[in-house]
Amino acid sequence: MDFSNKTVVITGGASGIGAALACKVAGLGARVCIADRDLDKATEIAAEIGGIAAVCDVARESDIEALIADVTDRLGAVDIFVSNAGLGRGEPTHAASATNADWQLNWDVHVMAHVYAARHLLPQMIARGNGYFVNVASAAGLLNQIGDAAYSATKHAAVSFAESLAITHGDDGIGVSVDCPQYVATPLINLTDADASQTESLLTADDVADAIVQGVSEGRFLILPHSVVQNYAAQRGKDHDRWVHAMRMLRAKAISTFGGISIKDFYKLV
Repeated sequence: MDFSNKTVVITGGASGIGAALACKVAGLGARVCIADRDLDKATEIAAEIGGIAAVCDVARESDIEALIADVTDRLGAVDIFVSNAGLGRGEPTHAASATNADWQLNWDVHVMAHVYAARHLLPQMIARGNGYFVNVASAAGLLNQIGDAAYSATKHAAVSFAESLAITHGDDGIGVSVDCPQYVATPLINLTDADASQTESLLTADDVADAIVQGVSEGRFLILPHSVVQNYAAQRGKDHDRWVHAMRMLRAKAISTFGGISIKDFYKLV
């Protein structure tokens, strides 16, 4: 998929990976809509790249439906929809200790937002024989994020839904990529590019945006900005019991090193 002269919608586009990707694809000639709950910030970035901004809470199907209608009216039919919005709240104590509200929010943002976008775009994409979905998941969707079961479970579901889209609609001319970065210096975990410059295990938002652009341009389903994730996933598939044991050891190391489970600091251990 070539980004030139394409209409691209990016949710969660006002910061982090979304903002970096918006700048990249605008530079490649795309017409970009930055959708975010923070309309002021989205508008600021849109002005910088010559795009448009729209307010959208991706947890609400009506917001996504309205977003698609608005973008179609202002920029033309949506060619590429990037479901990038995400969150991470961790868990208070044990693996089931997050509240029902937090579990539901993870589900709504990490899974149902992707479903809503596909539900309202697939009919028109299938009718014209082309379209592309980029679903931003996480390495946690292939592995696991220690200390955040809700995040891990819903990112696994995001990967699975992306697979379903690709399997069911590849012959309809619909492209699908799922992006699974590991640790990225973004506001989501309160890290900056300066932090990323000190280690290869932590990428910048620009690094991930570059990987997405390359992956989509090549039509790749699985985009792995951290190449090591492929090795971890292979080890998990080869011997799941051994992998779980290794993850338990990693959890113990994190507690010993940081005095607890600090998702912000995990990149220092991998």
